[in-house]
Amino acid sequence: MDIKSLEDRFNEKIDKDIRIEPKDWMPENYRKTLIRQISQHAHSEIVGMLPEANWITRAPSLRRKAAALAKVQDEAGHGLYLYSACETLGIERDQLLQDLHSGKAKYSSIFNYPTLTWADMGAIGWLVDGAAIMNQVPLCRASYGPYARAMVRVCKEESFHQRQGFEIMLTLCRGSEEQKKMAQDALNRWWWPSLMMFGPQDKDSTHTEQSMRWGIKRFTNDELRQKFVDVSKPQADLLGITIPDKDLKWNEERGHYDFGEINWEEFFNVIKGNGPCNKQRVDARRNAYDNGAWVREAAAAHAEKKAKKQQAA
Repeated sequence: MDIKSLEDRFNEKIDKDIRIEPKDWMPENYRKTLIRQISQHAHSEIVGMLPEANWITRAPSLRRKAAALAKVQDEAGHGLYLYSACETLGIERDQLLQDLHSGKAKYSSIFNYPTLTWADMGAIGWLVDGAAIMNQVPLCRASYGPYARAMVRVCKEESFHQRQGFEIMLTLCRGSEEQKKMAQDALNRWWWPSLMMFGPQDKDSTHTEQSMRWGIKRFTNDELRQKFVDVSKPQADLLGITIPDKDLKWNEERGHYDFGEINWEEFFNVIKGNGPCNKQRVDARRNAYDNGAWVREAAAAHAEKKAKKQQAA
């Protein structure tokens, strides 16, 4: 079959919302776009373990420690699901990790900020995981089958993480005045980076339009950001704390909240590797990979030994 016929068949599947599977023909740019997006998502999950793992031993109770540990384990699992989905596109996991460790591959800008207090664990769960859910639920309908199926379980677990974070914030806000101030401080520091999570404005996004056409994305960055603001404002009111945006107000005509201008200079600076914790995060992942070399070597030796025994039998 010639390229034109293959492209026509591919486009017909996209138009009819039929999933593209690994063995199906796909345009090279579609494959590259998926590798970029899925690997970035996978990297974000495993780098995202770092700021929260920092608080497992310092959580204020055994219940909180157990929940934090479970959440970090979930994120490791999400990374594995997504790396596996990415491998179906013909790229090796070692290459994906090498790209992360070299700085070639990106991950979510949000994970380059420090976690200074226990309240940050609540803010991350409420805001960061809330933003992730807003972005990821539509991905359950992404046009590429392995990605969409991986996202179903990821979203279920992220929903738990978001509720856990909100419950931490609610407990703090119902506690002492000092605890409520901690919650407000965490909101102040995490609000704007959470809005940046959705990516650049649509007019500055180089991938959104094509990804929308291919059915990889279902909503634009600005649409998702607006939904997030609309949901978060009533939640902040319930907590009794204030979103740090003097321009935030309800627009009756639009039926949405208006909100202030994001510091895009900060966003792009973090993306370029100049955020508060960029170097620390990548160094931690690189060191973990290097220190785990003996495990990979042992597993490979065991698999080889087992295969030889089976052949001999």
